[in-house]
Amino acid sequence: MGAITTEVVDTGEKRDARGRRMTPAERRAQAVQGYRESGMTMAAFARRERINYATFAGWVSKADRGAVARRPVQFAEVRMPFVVPGAGADERLEVRFPDGTTLRGTRVTELVALVRALRA
Repeated sequence: MGAITTEVVDTGEKRDARGRRMTPAERRAQAVQGYRESGMTMAAFARRERINYATFAGWVSKADRGAVARRPVQFAEVRMPFVVPGAGADERLEVRFPDGTTLRGTRVTELVALVRALRA
């Protein structure tokens, strides 16, 4: 048997304690942007760029969560129980959504269930 020769090549990539490459945030953002502009599936794009699919899916997911957090807050007008003239002591509720949809009822639990069903 001959001698085994080894060579250490430093590519300048940062690595974690387990030896995995650490991709800079700007490179991850460029990859996610490139994927969105490509029209390709996530798997096809990751394969083309030679990025592990699970790793790339995590990058996209994290970018999506960040985008949700940056959306402006939208408020909806909610009127709590009020007495309708001529209705006696009957309490009415009204929930008005930003798109103009209005829900009216007398039972809080039923309105809550309806709002949750509409949001799902």
